[in-house]
Amino acid sequence: MIRVTRSATVSVPLRHAFDEAWRHTSALRGGTALLATIAGDADGDVLSDLVAHDCLWVAHLGDTVRGFAVVRRRVIEGLWVDPNERRHGTARTILAALASLPDAPLDAWALPGDRATKSLYENVGWRARLLTMRGA
Repeated sequence: MIRVTRSATVSVPLRHAFDEAWRHTSALRGGTALLATIAGDADGDVLSDLVAHDCLWVAHLGDTVRGFAVVRRRVIEGLWVDPNERRHGTARTILAALASLPDAPLDAWALPGDRATKSLYENVGWRARLLTMRGA
């Protein structure tokens, strides 16, 4: 059974998953802007900063990191699932765990053109309400 917990440490599997998600996201349209926002004013290691500030929720199956979410100010800033584990309910499990929190997220971000993420949020009942446009 998949367990979703707030990460208290940076494990090797978490580091590997985070670095893979970072590489993948940086190649997507809008990805570098999203990552810059997530990195914020982190001094050095973004993952360690997110863990230190209790912003990272991790889905585990045994010792395997299946996915994670970056959550701050009641916003899911990023949601990532290992490509080999997609379509097995991991993202829905993460969203259900986050929805059960007393301070559950109210909003979530998705990159332009990321239909899979938008569909995931819509399938759990969320609706698009804001689109941010930026000049060149």
